[in-house]
Amino acid sequence: MTVRAVTHSPFGVHRVLDPTGERVTLPQAARVLDPSPETAPDEVRIDVEVLNLDAASYRQLREKHTGADGVDGGAVRQEVLDIVAVRGKMQNPVTGSGGMLIGTVAQVGPESPLGLQVGDRVATLVSLSLTPLAITDGLASWDGMSERVPASGHAILFGRSIAAVLPDDLDPELALMVMDVCGAPALAQRVVQGYVARGHVPSVAVLGAAGKSGSLSLAAARDAGAGRRVAVVPDAREAELLRGTGLAEEVAVADARSPLGLEAAVRQAGGPVDVTVVCVDVPGCEQPAIMVTAQGGTVIYFSMATSFAAAALGAEGLAADVTMLVGNGYTPGHADYALSLLRGDDALRGLFESRLAAEQTGPA
Repeated sequence: MTVRAVTHSPFGVHRVLDPTGERVTLPQAARVLDPSPETAPDEVRIDVEVLNLDAASYRQLREKHTGADGVDGGAVRQEVLDIVAVRGKMQNPVTGSGGMLIGTVAQVGPESPLGLQVGDRVATLVSLSLTPLAITDGLASWDGMSERVPASGHAILFGRSIAAVLPDDLDPELALMVMDVCGAPALAQRVVQGYVARGHVPSVAVLGAAGKSGSLSLAAARDAGAGRRVAVVPDAREAELLRGTGLAEEVAVADARSPLGLEAAVRQAGGPVDVTVVCVDVPGCEQPAIMVTAQGGTVIYFSMATSFAAAALGAEGLAADVTMLVGNGYTPGHADYALSLLRGDDALRGLFESRLAAEQTGPA
């Protein structure tokens, strides 16, 4: 394929192959993108090193290919290859989500506004669901058993894309893990600061608190001046990971999909709370999250598994006067802020390093 002969757009519309004409969409909503390596004047081409699939997408792929004998990693790998080959991007057709990548800048168009230089090692801060992508190694170094995907190929960033040069003081893949979810702590910080500015110290509950976005959101809430922080996790193992870290005053074990179970657990931990952050990568948490949020409170849905129709209709059905926010992956300065949280908290950094070591080692 070659780049379509239309005026290039900073939004990447010139890379959309399907749909076309009057129904042409932005790249994230497109069915097929053109991943050709030739760059438009404001584009950047990146040589890919590692993909990081988002949690909801990887979970769906893993569950789809789990049988009586366990996970078929080869089938997971082949489906990712098929998605990229057909769509020209890594966008899970079920979840609609993608992930991020690490790579090295190979070419910079003369009109690119991103401030990148050839040779920079970067993490993309835009989703793979809208990033033109081609894979050339068949993902031969990936066993399909983790979100971390060693890969060779190239990706294209548009004029309106975002990327960050990897910091020198952190393992590049550790930095990628943080940047992958950096929108969550930035938004949590902003919401908590808004309460504090109005003279109210808010209580905060984080669902999925031991994960990447969850643990960072707890750290951000503490940094922003939150009061009682409640970490909700699904089992005793994850609860043990958080106890003693100082990220939360209370650690509650509950299924975030269970309305009555979650409500009881958060109530016992001092709830309902002013702010609830949903970082669980499975569907069904929309209405339980509303139930644990006080009237006049705020629910942040930072999960690609969220059904926003279920959230809106659930709030109506529960007569809940809550503000519901979509977890936008972009907030100005979000990557630097998330990395600063990691650098400033040894316990938080330990959680991330343990997770990275487990992904790099793979299953026993």
